[in-house]
Amino acid sequence: MGEAADPAPAAARGRVAPPMPWRTRLAVLAAGYVTDATRRADGTVNRRLLGVLDKGVAASAAPRHGVASRDVVLDAAVPLRARLFHPAAARRPLPVVVFFHGGGFAYLSAASPAYDAACRRIARHAAAAVLSVDYRRAPEHRCPAAYDDGLAALRFLDDPANAAAADPPLDPARCFLAGDSAGGNIAHHVARRYALDPSRFAAVRLRGLVAIQPFFGGEERTPAELRLDGAPIVSVARTDWMWRAFLPPGADRAHEACSPDAAVAGLEAAPAFPPATVVVGGYDPLQDWQRRYCDALRGKGKEVRVLEYPGAIHAFYVFPEFADAKDLMLRIKDIVAGSGSE
Repeated sequence: MGEAADPAPAAARGRVAPPMPWRTRLAVLAAGYVTDATRRADGTVNRRLLGVLDKGVAASAAPRHGVASRDVVLDAAVPLRARLFHPAAARRPLPVVVFFHGGGFAYLSAASPAYDAACRRIARHAAAAVLSVDYRRAPEHRCPAAYDDGLAALRFLDDPANAAAADPPLDPARCFLAGDSAGGNIAHHVARRYALDPSRFAAVRLRGLVAIQPFFGGEERTPAELRLDGAPIVSVARTDWMWRAFLPPGADRAHEACSPDAAVAGLEAAPAFPPATVVVGGYDPLQDWQRRYCDALRGKGKEVRVLEYPGAIHAFYVFPEFADAKDLMLRIKDIVAGSGSE
């Protein structure tokens, strides 16, 4: 792994996936199967079948691997919930990582086993609270519902009663946004909304954005999408379906939700936009869009750090058996720890 590594050495050799243990390969294949088995040609999702294939796990007040969790209501009117994770031994006010799960805007949840486990790892390594937002999913709730829900999570943290009532208490002045794939896209758009009008928030201060292989796109096919046809998790057919399910009716992929260039509109006049860390994988077909996103942010004068993992597939970090997954947890730990010195 390197911060300026050769972006896709694997693809240059004609491979579309790294060597993986058979158990990991089966888990990766299963993840793709869940998507294909439950998405319908008419643009809807078979929620009943999805509930069977992606059976959620309950929150646990009893610590698991040193981390406790509970479900909280962010906005009863929506209704909008989240799962709050924290190190069980913590007593002092904790920095907060507001997290958005992946799943193409249409799949998975804060209770999905992979994301429950990933958020526990983030909380444990970063010594932080993790507020995993169970945002509304497409196609039942199209753009901008997920972005609205992300902003609602910040409003929840901005309420002194909510931050103080948590056990341990939360420190909204040390707040980070993070997410992977579609969740990375949501994290960006929530950061953008915050930065365009930070005066709405009395207590919340965004210290950083961690976009893990964020989901952006466009009408054309990039070299990585063509080169990595057949890669795990992500395919052109799947992402085409997801954009159709998420974008507002009649919108094309020049829309700000999708286009990296449109997604940064107005940020040149938004100094409150936080420093961004963008994670890119060498086996991820979306990597060219992610680099365009980095370039677009830099074009607006924003601080961007790129973490390159040349041997990583899309969503690699939810598979803890990958060494890169552990490395990313340590990087997130350093990002959160750095906020304490400001």
